[in-house]
Amino acid sequence: MAKKVVRVLVVDDMALTRTIIAKGLDMDPGIEVVAKASDPYSAREMIVKYKPDVVTLDIEMPRMNGVDFLKKLMPQYPLPVVMVSSFNARKNLQIDEVLRAGAVDYVMKPDANDPDGAANMIMELRTKVKLASTKDVSHWKHSPQAAEERNKKLPASHWNEYMIAIGASTGGTEAIKEVITRFPANMPGVVMVQHMPVGFTKMFADRLNNICEMEVREAEDGDQIIPGRILLAPGAKHLKVFRRGNSYHVKIFDGDLVNGHKPSVEVMMQSVAEVYGKRSVGVMLTGMGGDGADGMKSMHDAGAGTVAQNEATCVVFGMPKVAWEKGAVDKLLPLQSIAEEVINLVNKF
Repeated sequence: MAKKVVRVLVVDDMALTRTIIAKGLDMDPGIEVVAKASDPYSAREMIVKYKPDVVTLDIEMPRMNGVDFLKKLMPQYPLPVVMVSSFNARKNLQIDEVLRAGAVDYVMKPDANDPDGAANMIMELRTKVKLASTKDVSHWKHSPQAAEERNKKLPASHWNEYMIAIGASTGGTEAIKEVITRFPANMPGVVMVQHMPVGFTKMFADRLNNICEMEVREAEDGDQIIPGRILLAPGAKHLKVFRRGNSYHVKIFDGDLVNGHKPSVEVMMQSVAEVYGKRSVGVMLTGMGGDGADGMKSMHDAGAGTVAQNEATCVVFGMPKVAWEKGAVDKLLPLQSIAEEVINLVNKF
C-alpha cells in the first residue's frame, strides 16, 4: 500500500516566506502543498475548498493574527496546525498560548544572519508536519464558547515555570494511560518514569502519543520541557531535570541502579524538587517497592502538590504506600480521580 501523502495549506502574509515554505515542503515526496494563503480570511476559504490534512500558520499577519485565527478555526474546522513563529512573535506571544489555542507544534523562523537557517527550518517543519498529520484534533470541535471555557480551565501565564512529574512501575502502563489521556493539550510540561526495558519505552511513548491530546515522546538528552509536552524516560537511562537560562530541559544519562532501577523515579523526583520545588506536582502510581518515595517527600517538603494512587485501584500498592507512609503524599485517590486532581492543582499555580 502506498504511503499517504500529507496535504498541506501554507498560510503566511509574506510572499517570499510562503514560497520558501511551500517549495521546501513540496520537495519531500511525503508532502504535497495543495494551496497557499496570505491571510486568515483566504485561508478559511482554502480550508473549505481543499480540505488539507495539516496547516502551517504564521503568527504575525495583518487583519487577524495567527493565534486569534486558530481560536476561531479549531471549534469549526479542527485541523492539525503547526505554527510558524518569528523571534518578535515569540517575545509577544508565549508558546503556551499557541498550544492553548489548538496548535499541535511550532517552528521558529530563522535569523536573517543564519546562512543555514532556512534549510534547517524546512527540515524541522517537514518532520513536524508529518507528525501533526497523525494527531486527532477532533476534540476541538465545539462551540466557540465551549472552547473558550475549556481554555479558561488552566492559567495562561508562566506555564514554562511549572511542571508535573509522574512515577510508576508494575501496572503503570495502563495507569499512566488512564491519567494522561485525560490531560488537555494546554497543560504544563510533564516528565515520567515507568520502569521498562530498552526499546519498550519508545513503543510505549509512541502509542500514548497517538491517543493523548498532549505530545508524548521518549525523552532525548537536552529535550526542553514545555507546555503541552510529555517526556518519558528511556529504558536503562536515568532522567533528571535542569534549568538553562530561562528554559528547562532533561538530562538523560547512564549510571548505577537507584533503588534497583534505571530509570529511577527517585532520580527524577529529587531533581524536580531541587529545580522546580513548589512550582511542580508529583504523581505516584502503582508499582512494586519504594522507588521515588524519598524524592516525592523532597518535592512535598519543597511545597509541591503531591498525589498517589490508592490501594483499591493499584495493581501493586507498593510505591504509593511507601510514599504515603513517609508523609510524601497529600492525597491518596482512585486512579480515575487523579487527572482531575492534578488539573485542580495546576489551576492553583
